[in-house]
Amino acid sequence: MKTLSLIEKAFFLKKISLFNVLDLDLLIAIAEKMHQDEYPSNEKVFEKGQLANRMYFIIDGEIDLLDENNMPIATCSKTDFFGEESLFSDKPRSYNAVCKIDTAFLTLTKTNLMTIISECPTVAIALLQCHCQNVTCRFQNEHPV
Repeated sequence: MKTLSLIEKAFFLKKISLFNVLDLDLLIAIAEKMHQDEYPSNEKVFEKGQLANRMYFIIDGEIDLLDENNMPIATCSKTDFFGEESLFSDKPRSYNAVCKIDTAFLTLTKTNLMTIISECPTVAIALLQCHCQNVTCRFQNEHPV
């Protein structure tokens, strides 16, 4: 995948539920703080027990989130994000993240995320809302009723 320009990153961020209410000027400032990365199919993005230092926004591809027995918890794809929960808890990762196919990401470090939240509290509210939805969905997938 080609490297996205700053404006392409901003337009991509506009498609993500966490950022879709923000103005383009603010999205460009956020995009400046992000790094683009790619992983091949079957590559581990991170594993359970690893210390967290970034969250991931999927540009293209698919990720499986797996429990300690490598059983599926959830699958994430284009415009989904994951890995944010460990940034706030300061606890190690609680699951494995593995690429199902070649996958491209924008990543955001904890330091940059905290800067964004302090400058734009709307992002914090959106993150909490998305996190609550993700936790409920992942929990239901992990423990069917």
